[in-house]
Amino acid sequence: MMLSVNEESFPKLVLESSRPVLVYFWAPWCGLCRLIQPTLLSWQNDCQGAIELVGVNADNNFKLANSFRLRSLPTLILFDQGVPVHRLEEIHSREELQQTRLFVTLYAKSTDKMPRQHTSNPKIPKVSQAIGSPFY
Repeated sequence: MMLSVNEESFPKLVLESSRPVLVYFWAPWCGLCRLIQPTLLSWQNDCQGAIELVGVNADNNFKLANSFRLRSLPTLILFDQGVPVHRLEEIHSREELQQTRLFVTLYAKSTDKMPRQHTSNPKIPKVSQAIGSPFY
């Protein structure tokens, strides 16, 4: 099952999460969004709880969607400790989606074995600092 997040719950459920979080930006009118949703749910099962999958309805959360400068839907952004580590948008082929699946699965399994500490890298601004800024 995919958890639905909004502008209010996003900081706590995504940015402050102790696990990597794959954020799926979608809209009800987006046909491709509906097509890939079962694939995303299977990714979550493949990762066996190592990642959290959440969905953001871009139409209902325009400010949040705009803060990440989405160019198209669906858009997938993988966050780890509040920092985006991978992004896929403008999906053109099944191969792109499969490459992202491989990356997310390997990333989730590798971070599952590592101790989780919230670290700060001064070269990478936190998303909470970047929302509304030209960084994204």
